[in-house]
Amino acid sequence: MSGLCEGRVVIVTGAGRGLGRAHALAFAEQGARVVVNDLGVGLDGAGGSGGPAQSVVDEIRAAGGAAVAHGGDIATTEGAASLVTTAVETFGALHTLVNNAGFLRDRMLVNLEEDDWDAVMRVHLKGHFLPLKHAAAYWRAEAKAGREAAARVVNTSSGAGLLGSVGQGNYSAAKAGIVGLTLVAAAEMGRYGVQVNAIAPAARTRMTERTFADTMAAPGAAGAFDAMAPENVSPLVVWLGSAASAGVTGRVFEAEAGRITVMEGWRPGPTSDKGARWTPREAGDTALKLLAEAEPPGAVYGSQHSRG
Repeated sequence: MSGLCEGRVVIVTGAGRGLGRAHALAFAEQGARVVVNDLGVGLDGAGGSGGPAQSVVDEIRAAGGAAVAHGGDIATTEGAASLVTTAVETFGALHTLVNNAGFLRDRMLVNLEEDDWDAVMRVHLKGHFLPLKHAAAYWRAEAKAGREAAARVVNTSSGAGLLGSVGQGNYSAAKAGIVGLTLVAAAEMGRYGVQVNAIAPAARTRMTERTFADTMAAPGAAGAFDAMAPENVSPLVVWLGSAASAGVTGRVFEAEAGRITVMEGWRPGPTSDKGARWTPREAGDTALKLLAEAEPPGAVYGSQHSRG
């Protein structure tokens, strides 16, 4: 039986470790040829090594699959462009882009330095935008040439981006931005046969096992289900990245352990229309009445949640 992604060419960013590594291996297992992107940096984005990406490539090849490493910085125009070029020149096409790369610089807002804000925005938000832009340009050219490729993009948001996370103002803002980018890209790129979705995963990675150590710990009992293993998230990502997901676009999914949830996002709640301009006091009284009828806001991550 052929795999779900047989013949497809897939890029996974930040694929040297954690979720990205799990995604790359899962795509390869389903027959995809994989471009494994990773800078090999530390948790805070410092340093760099080609070792993690090459290690994943070696794993895929040892299992009989096809893969190539890419060590470019995807938050630069040059790095993002070369990422797409590597896929096309090595494997002859590009079908799926999985934007996954990221790191943390957590601080409470009052202690958050401008450099820490900029660095996290750069790798998460710009690091999604630039690969998406260059992949979109490739797919647009393919569509105009009559070679529409059932293309797919899977972006990586977070529970922190959906509900906020104490001590992660920069990360939460970047991950919320990724949701907005996903919705715009889905609307703009559909004409070229491209579907764009996002996931908000919860899994044990270098970023989460330190922040949520107790929740992310592997089970002690032999054979017990490892709910926080990153491999639990990858099946949904592989399906979203395959031609089998036809018709699914502009959606956000939470994926954790054995659970998949479709997130429904902002929807209009209680409303009141005066038909004329409010006074400040009237506006305040009306807002309080509407809030009393509204659903309570979602919990802020950090105190009782463990999404990364």
